[in-house]
Amino acid sequence: MTARTVVAVLFDRDGTLIEDVPYNGDPDRVRPLPAARPALDLLRAAGLRTGVVSNQSGIGRGLLTRDDVHRVNARVDALLGGLDTWVYCPHAPEAGCPCRKPRPGLVVEAARRLGVPPEHCAVIGDIGADVRAARAAGARGVLVPTAVTLPAEIEAADATAPDLLAAVRRLLAEPGEEER
Repeated sequence: MTARTVVAVLFDRDGTLIEDVPYNGDPDRVRPLPAARPALDLLRAAGLRTGVVSNQSGIGRGLLTRDDVHRVNARVDALLGGLDTWVYCPHAPEAGCPCRKPRPGLVVEAARRLGVPPEHCAVIGDIGADVRAARAAGARGVLVPTAVTLPAEIEAADATAPDLLAAVRRLLAEPGEEER
């Protein structure tokens, strides 16, 4: 990882901040992951901006509406204390859009909304597409592997952390975090 200053941290939503419920349009099914609130609180205390960059292909597949996604995002905000920006890709994978991770569009747009150059952002996610989107946008990427993370994605990641809180501590350069 380089030494450039991170002033904003962007998170994948499903599997990173909340339990991954495929194509979830029901706010009552939102369950934050245990480290999500402490990690966000640590970033807020340090004065960093936060956001979410999320592929929501259920919209493009006709399984969700934009309103469904907005209601779920609002529930996440209510449970986790609010994030500064939300950017999602509504397209199906075959659409070939510039926003769907691993392309850089979501990261670039979230950085723009936050008034921060992408180079001063970090992206934390649980799959290779998250860290590849960060790299493509010029941001730092930290992979937090879960049961769905492929071994090849872990090997290809520029940085990994065992959990969300460790990833945030690493970005804040708190002592005790190992460099990969």
